[in-house]
Amino acid sequence: MQPYQWLVGVDWGSKLHRVCVLDGDGKQVATRQVEHHGMGQREFVQWLSELVGGRTSEVAVGIEIPRGAIVEGLQERGFAVFAINPKQLDRFRDRYGMGGAKDDGRDAFVLADSLRTDLHCFRRVLIEDALILQIREMSRTRDDLQTEFGRLANQLREQLLRYFPPLLELCPAADEPWLWDLLQMAPLPAQAAKLTGQRVSKLLANRRIRRLDPDQVRKILKSPALVLAPGAEIAASKHALLLLPSLRTAHAQHQQAVKEIAALVQLLPKPTGPEGQLLEHRDADLLLSLPGLGIGIAATMLGEATRALVERDYHALRCYSGLAAVTHQSGKRRTVVMRYACNCRLRNAFYHWARCSMQRDPRSKQHYAQLRQRGHSHGRALRGVADRLLAVLMAVLRSRTPYDPKLRGLHAKHKPSEPQP
Repeated sequence: MQPYQWLVGVDWGSKLHRVCVLDGDGKQVATRQVEHHGMGQREFVQWLSELVGGRTSEVAVGIEIPRGAIVEGLQERGFAVFAINPKQLDRFRDRYGMGGAKDDGRDAFVLADSLRTDLHCFRRVLIEDALILQIREMSRTRDDLQTEFGRLANQLREQLLRYFPPLLELCPAADEPWLWDLLQMAPLPAQAAKLTGQRVSKLLANRRIRRLDPDQVRKILKSPALVLAPGAEIAASKHALLLLPSLRTAHAQHQQAVKEIAALVQLLPKPTGPEGQLLEHRDADLLLSLPGLGIGIAATMLGEATRALVERDYHALRCYSGLAAVTHQSGKRRTVVMRYACNCRLRNAFYHWARCSMQRDPRSKQHYAQLRQRGHSHGRALRGVADRLLAVLMAVLRSRTPYDPKLRGLHAKHKPSEPQP
């Protein structure tokens, strides 16, 4: 029996959304265009509520995006919202015509009718905790700021390679504030060669740089300069100086985002047990107890895989993060390849978790070495380490006990079974 009496398809657009409403038998009841602004959203939700006689719990809404104003507005009024991957929708569209025709109205109808026939292919969108939403948004902002900072640092490095390469011996990536201060003090090689030991020593002390001593820095700054065309050195130095304010701003914003993420994670409430008692450890505490898993990786996992963590769904996390391989089998041919259809932020988080764990956890380091000896690439070996760490994470979450290296063998015994290809 169809659990919903009305099926609604919403073809989302940046300025205009197309809506199609079907009854339980698949008959088209109404269509509508919704403008993407506050008044348009309110009018649409009110119109849909009146159309179904206020029985919002009997309405299923299908859409291609799992979040956004229109999704959250429908959820607030009690509508059941389901999301589907656009690639799946493209396959559903082929059932209604093989000519390749596509328009927004048809997509809205396909979404609504697919809800009627293939509801199990859609994922129910649930309202998440406000803190989780903030953590997800701040984590993504941090990643964007880090990308922007890396882009600016690469531009500065390119200019230093052009006219002042000795500075890159002090900081190969040109991404440290003390190097920017040094460049501000002496943007040209001739000026840098004249810096006194006192000024260099004061700079290193203010920035707490202990890996270098003033004499070592001065020796590098006095290296012979490159011979360039007249005016090229000054032009490159001015270009480098213009990059410094943007670099400092991006660096400060990134540091601020990291601090805000840490503060938000600490605000997450502790869960309650079956009888209402307050449990000792939150999921964030359990995540941070694992080797190599820092606040940044934990925030990404909490924000991007909220439901999988809450449900302790090992196989969903493997798929979301790209750890689960994809099997292609036909006749006598069988190939297993890397999964590319996944959450890229989760993939990066698990990659860095495995990399950091390999440096801090002897067992992860040993497992990585074994995989490399078998001929696996660096990336494949790290995915193997991450897959093993994920099994340990699931055991930690299910037992609600912080990670203990002495219990690692018990964690391995409770590893969930692999799905059959």
